[in-house]
Amino acid sequence: MDLVASNLVKTYGNRTVVDHVSFRVAPGEVVGLLGPNGAGKTTSFYAVVGLVKPDGGQVHLGPEEVTKDPMYVRAQKGIGYLPQEPSVFRKLSVEDNIAAILELQGLSKSEAAVRLEQLLDEFSLQAVRKSPGDVLSGGERRRTEIARALASNPSFILLDEPFAGVDPIAVEDIQHIVDQLRHKGIGVLITDHNVQETLHITDRAYLLFEGKILKEGTAEELANDETVRRVYLGQNFTLRPRSSR
Repeated sequence: MDLVASNLVKTYGNRTVVDHVSFRVAPGEVVGLLGPNGAGKTTSFYAVVGLVKPDGGQVHLGPEEVTKDPMYVRAQKGIGYLPQEPSVFRKLSVEDNIAAILELQGLSKSEAAVRLEQLLDEFSLQAVRKSPGDVLSGGERRRTEIARALASNPSFILLDEPFAGVDPIAVEDIQHIVDQLRHKGIGVLITDHNVQETLHITDRAYLLFEGKILKEGTAEELANDETVRRVYLGQNFTLRPRSSR
């Protein structure tokens, strides 16, 4: 069951910012949406999230069209979303942030308690489980947000600028978590201005330019493409070697 955007179109006035853009994410695949400012990547991403209503095109989750579904319905169907802005409940503890979502999943009290411990362990949050959201570091906050997103058992997670506002250690932490999601069979769609860190973790990426898909391929294919280097990466861009997965 893939998450598929087909021929998305979005216009503002007489300007077409997304011009028949198509992309897909398979289960267990990490896919990047990249491009310079104004390229249409954020608008395309938000059309899949449900924050932007496209003027044309469709979004499908497997065989089911979700183009007109509001965000909460997409979430119920298995499309999780992690916004760029902090989304933890600031006055709730880490464990209560996660428990609040588990309460909505129809689990018994004992099942919810077991799942809570699993998520706290998996994301190394046991040490801060009693800490309120407003005292967490950038990395702790991101781990809490991702753990909370997983509490609803999504099939896909959409990450909006996951590397923004976190220190280098937290960047590595987030990349490791994305790798964990991949191995769980969860499809991940990432949009981020940090092209080096995004390409380091993605299986494939789409580069948007002037509202259209300019190139799609692996990190190596994009980094070695002369047009991509000319319009986006720059001639001196060097792709950091990735560790074996």
